[in-house]
Amino acid sequence: MTNENALTRPVPHAHSHPHPHGDDHDHGHEHEHAKPHAQSHAEHSCCGSASPCGPIPLAPAGADNADVPKGALLFRIPTMDCAVEESEIRRALEPVAGVKALRFRLGERTMAITTEDGALPEALAAIRKAGFKPEPLNAPGEQAAAAPAQIAGMNMGLVRLVAALVLAIAAESISFMAPDGMGFKAAEVVLALGAIGLAGLDTYKKGFAALVRGRLNINALMAVAVTGAFIIGQWPEAAMVMALYAIAELIEARAVDRARNAIQSLLALAPEQAEVKQADGSWQTVMANTVALGAVARIRPGERVPLDGVVTEGTSAIDQAPVTGESIPVDKTVGDPVFAGTINQTAALEFRVTAVASNTTLARIIHAVEEAQGSRAPTQRFVDRFAAVYTPTVFVLALAVAVLTPLFMDWTRMQSVYKALVLLVIACPCALVISTPVTVVSALASAARRGILIKGGTYLEEARKLKAIALDKTGTITEGKPKLVESVLLDASGNEAVAFAVAASIAGRSDHPVSKAIAEGLKSQRQEVADFTALPGRGVGATLSGQAYVLGNHRLIEERGLCSPALEAELKRHEEAGRTVTLLASDTAVLALFAVADTIKESSQAAVAELRALGVTPVMLTGDNTATAKTIGAHAGIDDVRGNLLPEEKLDAIKAMQQRYGAAAMTGDGINDAPALAQADIGFAMGGAGTDTAMEAADVVIMNDDLRRIPETIRLSRRAHSVLWQNITLALGIKAVFFVLAVFGSATMWMAVFADMGASLLVVANGLRLMRVAK
Repeated sequence: MTNENALTRPVPHAHSHPHPHGDDHDHGHEHEHAKPHAQSHAEHSCCGSASPCGPIPLAPAGADNADVPKGALLFRIPTMDCAVEESEIRRALEPVAGVKALRFRLGERTMAITTEDGALPEALAAIRKAGFKPEPLNAPGEQAAAAPAQIAGMNMGLVRLVAALVLAIAAESISFMAPDGMGFKAAEVVLALGAIGLAGLDTYKKGFAALVRGRLNINALMAVAVTGAFIIGQWPEAAMVMALYAIAELIEARAVDRARNAIQSLLALAPEQAEVKQADGSWQTVMANTVALGAVARIRPGERVPLDGVVTEGTSAIDQAPVTGESIPVDKTVGDPVFAGTINQTAALEFRVTAVASNTTLARIIHAVEEAQGSRAPTQRFVDRFAAVYTPTVFVLALAVAVLTPLFMDWTRMQSVYKALVLLVIACPCALVISTPVTVVSALASAARRGILIKGGTYLEEARKLKAIALDKTGTITEGKPKLVESVLLDASGNEAVAFAVAASIAGRSDHPVSKAIAEGLKSQRQEVADFTALPGRGVGATLSGQAYVLGNHRLIEERGLCSPALEAELKRHEEAGRTVTLLASDTAVLALFAVADTIKESSQAAVAELRALGVTPVMLTGDNTATAKTIGAHAGIDDVRGNLLPEEKLDAIKAMQQRYGAAAMTGDGINDAPALAQADIGFAMGGAGTDTAMEAADVVIMNDDLRRIPETIRLSRRAHSVLWQNITLALGIKAVFFVLAVFGSATMWMAVFADMGASLLVVANGLRLMRVAK
């Protein structure tokens, strides 16, 4: 796992063709894929802004902020918490010559910018003119240092907004209770201006900047609505609207941050310090991010593993649930991998570090999910396109209400203008647009915590459509390594214990996987072996206690003239069951038979049953012989089994499945099955923990080899889709009700703010429910 940035660097994707569902990733963040896209930048229209991202290229993604693209400078933009803000910054920078590359991370509110010499001041000036305040983070560590300051700033902002609300309430109280008079009117105006000044300056700056560019977003709508209310003499209401809007925006931003940063909680699982062996043999505690590759570290029982590595000394059980989602601790001994963030349970371990802190499996999972959070799901793209049309339409409708209703209805000019302003406040599609990314991010975070790494919102949504799934045999349905499944004494006059001890002793000297399986499966006492000889293509020979033996295959026994009809029948039985048979023989007789097979995983039968219950048809595609494949398929409950397939034939099989069933998925290792993975609607990789190739090639990585995670992914996709449409219905329904109230009833502007922001908070809370889904 020394392959740097296996998840975050641009890598060739298994999908080398345009995806059947169109463009699956938005490049609005830090993504760079080899896979072609139908569009380089879809519209970003959170809160109603439709703005192409422009021609500015993306910089290569880095593993973390320490890997900011070479020559780029990092800035934090505190008020950039929605895709519309990112889009506004991109648009503001379009006219600036010399801007070479941009990279955004909305969850961290950071922007990395690469410019030609002398172009940076002009670029920063353009960003400030658009209403944003970029704060330099010249060193990677400054972002972490800036986090407490950001929290303190948000707390101070809350105090300021509460003060604005108090002033607005005071102005409203004077308006209701005080008698008419110049003094009271003046007090109303002063208090209202104070409230607007405390709560709305940033909104005004960004709103007017958007209007100057001819764009309609929530800031523009609020700026027009509040200004209009002030002009027609509704000073307290203008103040109340701005104060409530600003407070609701702050609450909403915090709720959205919770969704965006859900996966970041995993990062805290890896301890900041590690106990590392020094050159003189002593142990010293150092910062984990300073530990070099190849260093030897030590963990005690109860401690978390600080870095990825391979065990060099000790035996223990490791709780790998934070990384792979496995509920049962995994036994580890010399040569086994350990992953950062997992928990050592029973005994001390020493391990050799195989990945630096920024490139551990845990860190790469986090970075992959961060990238997936930036990609936009089909529903989100639909909502964005809808919002891009919806907001200008409502603005025109509000203008028509202000201008035309006095001519056709019994309304005064002031009543018409006021109702139009209420419509403007209601018009913001923020609840509608924000509902999709929050839901998708929550689902991605929930999946990651279960050991399911989904590479984007597209695959999250498309998984619900799967009608068939092709399952590779080795390593997917089966364990992927041979095991001794049957031992038979064939010499009626022989001693079973003696024969098995001889076989175990000879097999223990061989490195062949079948011999290893026999040696591990036989618990007999080992004996001294002499004259050990490899017999290529046949087996091995050795001498024990002066007696010569061979341990080999059917061919070896035939060549020695020791076959019999009874033995041939026994061999045929095992071969039809897909087993590899090894025979122990002396010079005169065959003594014992040992059958080795790749055994089915405990979870495979349950997984296949769950897939069938979901209406998904499982199909086995394997390069192994058909007899073995059918045996394994029967045990797993799979009826459609196809063996002896070359990679090209697997590709043809996937095409046939898509024609017969519809959307089809493929499981594989990302190399041999690349053509089939590319053709499939979704590619699943099994056992991704520590496997760079699988992580890079697949659309969904199952981190713990548990096939049941695939039906779990399908169920999560269906739940996420349901929540998405619940949110869309909720957002549009609330707006429809208030549209009617605004035009024909007595809805006020501050009631409209409550409705709009209340809808936003409701859809955010509904989307966050997916993070609590355990299965």
